[in-house]
Amino acid sequence: MPRRVVLIRAINVGGAKLPMADLRAMAEELGATNVSTYIASGNLLCDPPAATDEFDRALEAAITERFGYEREVISRSRDDLAAALDAHPFTVVDPKFSYVYCLTGVPSTAKAAEFEKRDFGDDELTVIGNDLHIRFAAGAGKSKLSAPVIAKGLGVQGTGRNLKTVRTLIDLADRD
Repeated sequence: MPRRVVLIRAINVGGAKLPMADLRAMAEELGATNVSTYIASGNLLCDPPAATDEFDRALEAAITERFGYEREVISRSRDDLAAALDAHPFTVVDPKFSYVYCLTGVPSTAKAAEFEKRDFGDDELTVIGNDLHIRFAAGAGKSKLSAPVIAKGLGVQGTGRNLKTVRTLIDLADRD
């Protein structure tokens, strides 16, 4: 199984603590190899032992069992992330304000179109496949475009990473 970038939604924010050492250990217990993490926000790189979706669901279950909260696990290949980065449709004024928000699935065309028409001030967004691309005008923390709003509007959960982090994850995946 090729190297994967595994993203866990909403880790180490809002009381959902998950030490990266524990995340690495859980991945190894599930049979993953070549395991590493990047910063303490739920970014795991590994070679999963099984089909991607199977590993992702097993890691979700392990997190719930060990820590008592549920979090979605979304993985992408290095090439998936590179394609998302290349497809980012907005002018990047500051990479920390531009995001790829990886979704758990492809939202319906109707939901995506309706969501894209909503007014989020100066924030720009568009859905491309199973990714939501965002350019925050003043940063993610100041936007009304929050994770619950995205999940409700698109009908699928997701987790966002700014373009600087996406580039770093691609570089890390290239090293191994």
